[in-house]
Amino acid sequence: MLHRTRAIVLRTIAHGDRSRVMQAYTQESGRRSYFARTGRKGGAAAAAFQPLARVELTAQGAPDRDLHQLREIRVDRPYHRVHADPVRGGVLLFLQELLVRVLREESPDPALFAFLDDALTELDEGPDPVLFPQLFLVQLSRHLGFFPEAPDGVEGRFDLKEGRFLNTAEHSGHAMDEDVGKALAYLLEVPIGGASDMVLPGDLRRRLLDQLLLYYRFHVEGLGELRSPAVLHQVLH
Repeated sequence: MLHRTRAIVLRTIAHGDRSRVMQAYTQESGRRSYFARTGRKGGAAAAAFQPLARVELTAQGAPDRDLHQLREIRVDRPYHRVHADPVRGGVLLFLQELLVRVLREESPDPALFAFLDDALTELDEGPDPVLFPQLFLVQLSRHLGFFPEAPDGVEGRFDLKEGRFLNTAEHSGHAMDEDVGKALAYLLEVPIGGASDMVLPGDLRRRLLDQLLLYYRFHVEGLGELRSPAVLHQVLH
């Protein structure tokens, strides 16, 4: 059974000299794995297997199979700035590491796929991405089911376990720093491409990123520590 779909490449793993296994998040079926032959004449171009490449693919296999045979793959929407810009490239690798760990469902989610597609376009074509990782984490949490509850005007500190702002007496002991929580409250109202006018000191941006990742670890089972934020802190001064 052949099927065609748009997809975002999550990662590829070499399988001998002439083949590889590719994991991708697809528009039609959620996360899927594909076996691809790449070492023969006419094989797929290497660009189609790059991290978070946006591709169109044709594969063979029953829907309930764990591994599908890749028949065709091509880059659907190439990047123009990401691979030439070390800052955007560093953000892309952070997104890749995150998405490999959090995108687990083998079922379609058109809204999530559209969000990811739009976000990657914004990273490639938008202004300075200095706040992009933080805003991406906030907006992705909406699709994963734990979007933070906005303060109601009597806010205290944002509780990372509860996912909402609580006064000091109520929170669980796992609360954001007060200045970080204020920055988060602002980002809750900002679309993925809308943070270019927000100016935050570098130290505050770093703490916001680290505490958002801690928030994810409370709400995504088995997420663990990511390696890429250490590099991200260096390129996003």
